[in-house]
Parts: sequence; C-alpha cells; structure tokens
Amino acid sequence: MTVTSPKSFGELVGFAPSAGTPAEVHGTTVLAMRFDRGVLIVADRRATMGNLIMYEHAEKILPLDDCTVVAVSGAYARSLEISRYLRHAFKYYERLNLVEISTEGKLMEISRALQGNLPAAQEGSGLFLPIAAAYDHKNDRFGVYFFDAAGARFQSQDYACAGSGSERIRGLFEYLIRTKGPWATRRFESVLDEALTMLDIAADLDSATGGFRKILPSVFILTSKGVQEMSDDDLREAVERILK
Repeated sequence: MTVTSPKSFGELVGFAPSAGTPAEVHGTTVLAMRFDRGVLIVADRRATMGNLIMYEHAEKILPLDDCTVVAVSGAYARSLEISRYLRHAFKYYERLNLVEISTEGKLMEISRALQGNLPAAQEGSGLFLPIAAAYDHKNDRFGVYFFDAAGARFQSQDYACAGSGSERIRGLFEYLIRTKGPWATRRFESVLDEALTMLDIAADLDSATGGFRKILPSVFILTSKGVQEMSDDDLREAVERILK
C-alpha cells in the first residue's frame, strides 16, 4: 500500500470552509499604516450583530507568526477560525520542509483561504475581509496588503483599511499623505496619533465601530524585530494626548 503525504496543512486536517449562520457576529474598522521603522496596526474592539452591540472586547488583530499580522473585519467567528488555521499551516510547512515559508507563500495561503471561504461569503453569512502587514526579512522590506472576498491580493505602499467604518475615512489617508508626506517616512508617534484620530472619526460616523473613549482599541507594532502589542499604559498616554 502506498502512503502519500498530504501536500498541505489543509489536506492533513481536512479543513473545509463551513457556511456561517445568519446570526453571526461581525466586526468593523481596522487600519494598517507604515511608519519609518515598520507597520502600525490598529483595530476597534466592537463586535456587532445587525444593530446589536454584542461585545466590546473583540480581538481583531491576529499575529500569524513573528513577521506576519492580519487584522480582520466582517464575520468575526469565521475570521478567527481561518486565522488560526493559517497560523498552524505556516508552522506545518516549516516542520514538513525544514525551511520557513516565504512572504509570498504566506500571502498566497491567505488568498487560498479566502477563495475557499467564497461560498459562505456569497451566502452572506461568512464574508470577512482581512488586511495584512508582513516583513520580508530576506529582503528587509515591509508590505501592507488588502484582499477582496475572492482572495485577490492588492499591495499598498503605505496603508490599508477595511470594515464598515473604513469607508467613512478612506479619503483621509490620501489627504494626509499629500499634506504631511508618505506614511513610511514619518515617526511612530505621529502615525499613531493620526491612526487613533481616524478611528475616532470612524466611530462617530459608523455605529458599528467602537472608538477609544470607552474601550481602548487594539494596537500592534510590526518591526524587523518582530510583533509587539502596545501596552494599555502607553496607549492611554496617546489617547489623552489626542483628546487634549
């Protein structure tokens, strides 16, 4: 009897996208922005179901490894499931091939996961749209990416955003680039202040987006040294600076 090794982690565990339910919980506004030493990722923490606020402490920023971070909007439960699958798929590839999966390979896996989720998205119960920040340590290069529901990938030089609140503030990114210069040339504190301000504006204009006045948002920082979550104390200082 011939034993054939699985070609991918998905084949090994029998991963198949499942259709969501009409009562699935949804998330809202996520941002990824370059700064001079890496990428800043910010997300509100409100999860909604229709016009109901279901939860105010949702975690929408999910590191997949030390060099790759996704922030999710849309069907919250489904996005968590696929993100956990991707995290294990990266580890499986590394252990099976004894080499780390490339940045291009990681992005292709995200696209494949979205392609597999397309039937649930078409039903209207499992749609989610991630944005991704990645550091390619071989080429010493950062990248910010966004995707459509079918898995098509688009690279943005400086920023990406997703979620219902992002539509209200999308033009602000370009306005700030034209008036203050590219995000990738600016210092971390400046980019953080702009990101929190835009999140606050999105919260004012979109009822499904939670701002920072009640619950602190999630903030992660991707640099060449890895992924780090910003502490609540440092985040409160930034919030107080903006409110003043």
